Amino acid sequence: MTTAIHTELDADGIFLLTIDVPGQSMNVITPEVQADLAAAIERLKTDETIEGAVLISGKASGFMAGADLKGMGALFGGGAAPEGKSKMAALFDGVFGLNKLLRDLETCGKPVAAAVNGLALGGGLEFILACHYRVIADNPKITLGLPEIMVGLFPGAGGTQRLPRLMGIQPALMYLLQGKNMSPQEALGFGVAQAVVPTDQIITTAKAWVKANPNGGVQPWDTKNFKMPGGPATALNPNFAQIFVGGTAMTHVNAGENMNAPKAILSAVYEGTQVPMDTAIRIESKYFAKVVADPQAGNMIRSLFVSKQAAEKGARRPKGIAPMPTKKIGMLGAGLMGAGVAMVTAQAGIEVVLLDRDLAAAEKGKQYTADRLTKKRMDPAKAQIILDRIKPTSDYADLAGCDLIIEAVFETREIKADVTKATEAVVGPDVIFGSNTSTLPITGLAKAWSKPANFIGIHFFSPVERMPLVEIIVGKETGPEAIAKALDYVAAIRKTPIVVNDSRGFYTSRCFGTYVQEGLSLLGEGTVPALIENVGKQMGMPVGPLAVNDEVGLDLSYKVGQQTKADLGDAYKPGPADGVITKMHELGRQGRKNAKGFYVYPEGGKKHLWPELAATVAGGLAADQPSAAEVKERLLYRQLVECARCFAEGVLETPQDGDLGAIFGWGFAPFTGGPFSHMDTVGIANVVATLDRLAQAHGERFAPPQLLRDMAARGDSFYAMAAKQAA
Repeated sequence: MTTAIHTELDADGIFLLTIDVPGQSMNVITPEVQADLAAAIERLKTDETIEGAVLISGKASGFMAGADLKGMGALFGGGAAPEGKSKMAALFDGVFGLNKLLRDLETCGKPVAAAVNGLALGGGLEFILACHYRVIADNPKITLGLPEIMVGLFPGAGGTQRLPRLMGIQPALMYLLQGKNMSPQEALGFGVAQAVVPTDQIITTAKAWVKANPNGGVQPWDTKNFKMPGGPATALNPNFAQIFVGGTAMTHVNAGENMNAPKAILSAVYEGTQVPMDTAIRIESKYFAKVVADPQAGNMIRSLFVSKQAAEKGARRPKGIAPMPTKKIGMLGAGLMGAGVAMVTAQAGIEVVLLDRDLAAAEKGKQYTADRLTKKRMDPAKAQIILDRIKPTSDYADLAGCDLIIEAVFETREIKADVTKATEAVVGPDVIFGSNTSTLPITGLAKAWSKPANFIGIHFFSPVERMPLVEIIVGKETGPEAIAKALDYVAAIRKTPIVVNDSRGFYTSRCFGTYVQEGLSLLGEGTVPALIENVGKQMGMPVGPLAVNDEVGLDLSYKVGQQTKADLGDAYKPGPADGVITKMHELGRQGRKNAKGFYVYPEGGKKHLWPELAATVAGGLAADQPSAAEVKERLLYRQLVECARCFAEGVLETPQDGDLGAIFGWGFAPFTGGPFSHMDTVGIANVVATLDRLAQAHGERFAPPQLLRDMAARGDSFYAMAAKQAA
């Protein structure tokens, strides 16, 4: 009995296959889908009353979103291999199953059409590529693509072989390596679709094609005279070789040597396009199995897909609290951060009162949204609707009626306290107040609000409209209603939240700072500045530690350091980076903002490292330079140990929050799945051994917390502990 694909044979002999996976809002590829498809293909082959078939979706949400990644846990990590087979051979058999199934569909001997009513991504697109005719609904919002590379995978059901044979190798590689989507019209232009018609005509169009083409059950690549678009895939074609020379170089620039999937895609396409399809799909499955056999794919899927989705659906929201929608926020501060928050809030349909010290500053903050909407070429009428939701003001009285306040004024405790008290005088203490502070402890700031239970940290990242993460910080007295309100607001503006407990720098600022500080420590020791920067990027960080400090502002780093020193008093422990920042402050080098920091920013030219940098802050280059591997180890493990300390101190409660916050907050190498996934993969005992060696060589900042030693002693891991706790 079919459960996921419902079949119906009409009077014309056309076999209608309706994919409707039970219990899912969107169709995904499950074992039930594969079993039902296999049964349908067998009937299609053997039932002489069937002239051909049409695949459709039974869901209004779209055609299919690909594989059910949540259900692929057994694939990544695997169990014991069957007797007589290696683990890798068993893994190949597992991943080849769907590939073989779709090959059976396209070689069934009868015409098969796909009528696509909505998005078809990943395995969903691979399903329709295995059909002989593809008709797409004429809706510009429909997306088709193979985005698997975004979570460390690549198309493993024929996508790397059929897409190049339809649109040509070079354009196909752009979609495969970048995870780009295409519209129905683009698909038509590339030959990925044969027709684009109104939604209510897709099924009749597909059926008409099947009726008119009784001999249409043969793919172009299975015909004798098939020619690859763009020229033959042979070494004799110079364009073929050039595509892969250029593709390899571009992949190295964009992904470095860290990512497995891009290299596997290039190999699968290069080898597979030179052989018949039956061999080609086996080549694809070979590389797919190699990718999924490495922990990298499992780590990336868990963090970038499973944990991200769970966070966005309220995994950390307190239970038993009714939805708390936000209708109108008061945004205190119209600077870069406040203006960005106002923009994303207004775009979500929420009214914003944008307050600053004077009306001109508030108007400037609103203009930030206007400029960016213009740059996006948004329809002027739609842009005006968004702008009308933002009310600039300098009068606190205009905050009346707001049901959420977000503060983003200067990082000075006294200024924050003043605006907090002035706001409470208007809206009252029952309104939830969120501070966007990036470093100051929430518990201390909450003293300025008469109901600390309603005070919470809502930490955005700049630029707000582009950065996906929001860090929710829970103070010692923050109540569950404040947490629920903050998370509901973050969901409304379509950001990804993590929830952490209060401490100086919280989680993201504290741990991100160690990457910068270790770079400064290396610089202060006389390490070649370019070596520090290049290794930072090669290890998977977006930019080097010196460049990112220039962007944040060296003056801000100095002020935060001075504030921390004043707050901690005798407990403050100066680090080797302090002297570097102090020296740059004395020289008036603030970073990009005044065009001179660790880098020089010539007007109209490209930035470059300040030639006098090493001589000025370290008295010259050290005679003995560390290797690139040593620099990488220090930059990486300084972050890892701080993340572990945050977990040990209770700042973090789950490794999922830690991995999401690291990847989306400060750009920690995505290919690792995040710092906690990386420590689990390396092995906690190995992490402890490395940290002990680094602590002996470079100081206590590398000393592992007792938590790591205890975990190493019992052979534990962060995600294993989380699973036990959740059970």
